[in-house]
Amino acid sequence: MTRSRIPRCRVRADASALVAFAACLSAVAAPIRLGAQVAFPADDAVTVFLVRHAERLDDSPNSPLNDLGRERVERLRTLLADVDFTHVHSTNLTRTLDTARPIAEDDGVELIIYSPGELEQLAETIRATPGRHLVSGHSNTTPRLAEALGGDPHGLIDHMEYDRLYIIVIQPGRPAVTTLLRF
Repeated sequence: MTRSRIPRCRVRADASALVAFAACLSAVAAPIRLGAQVAFPADDAVTVFLVRHAERLDDSPNSPLNDLGRERVERLRTLLADVDFTHVHSTNLTRTLDTARPIAEDDGVELIIYSPGELEQLAETIRATPGRHLVSGHSNTTPRLAEALGGDPHGLIDHMEYDRLYIIVIQPGRPAVTTLLRF
C-alpha cells in the first residue's frame, strides 16, 4: 500500500495564516511553495469560513449574545482580521447578526441576510461567487451548510458548543477541502 505524501506548508504567523493554511490543504493535488509563503487559491476559488453564533444570553427565540459571546466575537475578529472578507452572510436573528456584523464592518462589506431554511440555495450562491465568505449560522444549520458546500461537517454541533470555525476551500474541478479549527 502506498501513501500519498502531503505537502509541507509554510505560512506566515499572522491571522491571514488561516487562509494560507486552508489554501495549502486545498493544494494537496498540486502543491505550490513560494519561499516562506503558500500561494493562495486561484481568483475563481471560493473560501468559506463558517461559524455558529457566539454564546447567547438565554434560550429565547431571538436572544442576544451574553458577555462570553461578546468576548468570543472579539477573539474571532482578531483571528480573522487579515482575511479581508468579500462577503458576510448571517441569518436575521440578533445573535447571528451580532456575531457577523463587526467583521462585516471591519472589512467594509454589506451584511447579507439569508434564510436558514434555504441552505441549498445559499450554498449554490456561495459556490458561484468567488471570494472569501463568512457565514454566521446556528448549531443545526452550520454543519448542514458545510455539507451542502461539499465540505465535511465533522458531526453535529452540541447545544453548548460555540468554538467551531470551519474553513472550506472550493476550487473548480476539485473536491472541497475542509479545515476545522477551535477558537
